[in-house]
Amino acid sequence: MAGSGGLGGGSGDGKGTGSGQGPPLRAPRALLALVALVLGAYCLCALLGHCPPAARAPALAPARIELTSPARRPGAPDLPVASGSGLRRFPQALIVGVKKGGTRALLEFLRLHPDVRALGSEPHFFDRSLMPRTLDGQITMEKTPSYFVTREAPRRIHSMSPDTKLIVVVRNPVTRAISDYAQTLSKTPGLPSFRALAFRHGLGPVDTAWSAIRIGLYAQHLENWLRYFSLSHFLFVSGERLVSDPAGEVGRVQDFLGLKRVVTDKHFYFNATKGFPCLKKAQGSSRPRCLGKSKGRPHPRVPQAVVQRLQDFYRPFNRKFYQMTSQDFGWD
Repeated sequence: MAGSGGLGGGSGDGKGTGSGQGPPLRAPRALLALVALVLGAYCLCALLGHCPPAARAPALAPARIELTSPARRPGAPDLPVASGSGLRRFPQALIVGVKKGGTRALLEFLRLHPDVRALGSEPHFFDRSLMPRTLDGQITMEKTPSYFVTREAPRRIHSMSPDTKLIVVVRNPVTRAISDYAQTLSKTPGLPSFRALAFRHGLGPVDTAWSAIRIGLYAQHLENWLRYFSLSHFLFVSGERLVSDPAGEVGRVQDFLGLKRVVTDKHFYFNATKGFPCLKKAQGSSRPRCLGKSKGRPHPRVPQAVVQRLQDFYRPFNRKFYQMTSQDFGWD
């Protein structure tokens, strides 16, 4: 019965055994068993994550490593970690401003805390891939002073991370503007005088189009932020007290971030030459360290009449800011 070969009968070339049973059936079964064994071994090694590189399916995504942190917003997006420990996360806290208010000092002081990981550069609308890795219980921080005065920043930050804690370092807007001018002058010699830039045509009304003046309108900038974040998300740090009492202000920041007060007065000393507090022991070093040469640079002489005009100009804005924050900074 030549047609009885069934599943594994003759090959059609006249060389079949003609039995319809035996080896032609056993050979496919053996092959299937071998395939099943190989697939089973592959699935087991893939599950355990110990497959040799050549055996791994290229389309499979790498395993995702999760760390649950009290400081992490539930459901916050994380990046998988391919190597090293920890995750790259959107920052849970941002120092959003203001320029020449003391933001760099505050960041450097906070980096002494073992539970704070901070990006040293200013990414300007943070990129999560730039963030340092953080472990369970650590906080990712970032500082970009321009955020506070950038109109679209609150919306963009809220859309990426609505539970972000926001730190604003503010300083008397008049001295802040002069410091801002001093920084620009150091990079651009031959700049017009401070008075020529602060007032239209040097004699007219205050020129709020000049960024050095506009940044100091804190109440206006805060109104923009309050469209997206409630006041409970903010901590306002005094730039003046950051100089006179760095441990006290940094203590407030640690409380705000839910951190133990690790950075205390034992970490600071006052450098009379720079007129600024310095660190007795900087991060990763056993030697004292002050901030860079650009910090604490001398200000150009500005006529008292100019200072007084600006103080009068800022006064109503300052008072509104005090009311909004329930905090009197003592600039008037």
